[in-house]
This record gives sequence, C-alpha cells and structure tokens, in this order.
Amino acid sequence: MKNTLLLKGAIATGVLFAAMAGANAATYDLQAVSIGVPKSFQAIVGAGLFGDTFTFTLPTNGGSGYSVIDFPLTLPGFVFSTSFSAITLYSAGANGVPGGNDDTLLATSTTPGNGSLTLAFGPSASGAYFIDIFGRGEGTAGGLYNGSISVTAIPEPENYAMLLAGLGVMGAIAMRRNKSKSS
Repeated sequence: MKNTLLLKGAIATGVLFAAMAGANAATYDLQAVSIGVPKSFQAIVGAGLFGDTFTFTLPTNGGSGYSVIDFPLTLPGFVFSTSFSAITLYSAGANGVPGGNDDTLLATSTTPGNGSLTLAFGPSASGAYFIDIFGRGEGTAGGLYNGSISVTAIPEPENYAMLLAGLGVMGAIAMRRNKSKSS
C-alpha cells in the first residue's frame, strides 16, 4: 500500500515536473534544520505553473513535518494567490545535491487546487534532503506562499529502557511503602 502511494506520488511529481518545463522554478537553500526549532521559508511565484525546490539538512533520528500555505494578498492593481498540487520529500543522493540519479523519493502529498499542503515523515537519518513544491500562481501578479519545516526528537531505544527501569524502581518503592504501612 505504502509503495503504491509512493509510486503514484512519483508519477504525479514527474508529470508535474514535465508540465512545468520552462515555467516558474527556483531553488532555495535553507541550511540545517535543528530539532525543536522550526525553519520557515517563503516564496513569490509568477502567474502560471511553478515548481520550487528547497534544500536542507536534517539531524539524526528526527521526525519531520512540512507545510505550505497560500498567502493571499490584494494590492491596488495586483492580486497574489497560490494553489498547490504537490509537496514531495526526497533524500539527496551521495553527492548531497538534488536532481541526481541517486535521489530517493521518501514521501509525497497531493491535493490539486488546495491552498495548503502538509507532509510528515520520520524518523530520518542525518543528511541532505530536499522538498519540491508544485502549484500554480493564480493571481494576476502570481502568488505568495509561506512554508515551514519542523523536526521533533524521536527517542532512542535506550531511552525507553531507562524509562521502564525507572518506572520499575518507582513501583518497587511504592509496594515497599504499602507493605510497611499495613504492618
């Protein structure tokens, strides 16, 4: 089921990418994203189809979330409005640069014509990643949008073992106190 969804997302992404050849496209470098510190970004697109790429690095063992939302704006003589068709997360290949033959599609979210999209993935290995955002600038002057990448820590198995051991010790203390009270 999951592989089928990823395959459908890859096909949709490929179709959108092919349709946007010569359309609005830009690449932005967001640098490193830290656990617990959301990384926000924004973009301005011209009227018509667009495809933007945002590159970044993620820390080890973080669950990550991605979101984009239209920022509608009307000024005298200018209207900005954006609708999204897909957001896709990739792991950059060994060279760490998007667009190589060794990039790996990890997740995708598609809802054509929507004013916002979200995507969640994790845990992830540390390294270079990128998201592709596809949509259409529908205003007379194009579109504006905001986005965010957030990473939350996912505990290591050793942390769970320590938590369970601590709970066991607390339970033993509580049982000993109960026995001493009833004696």
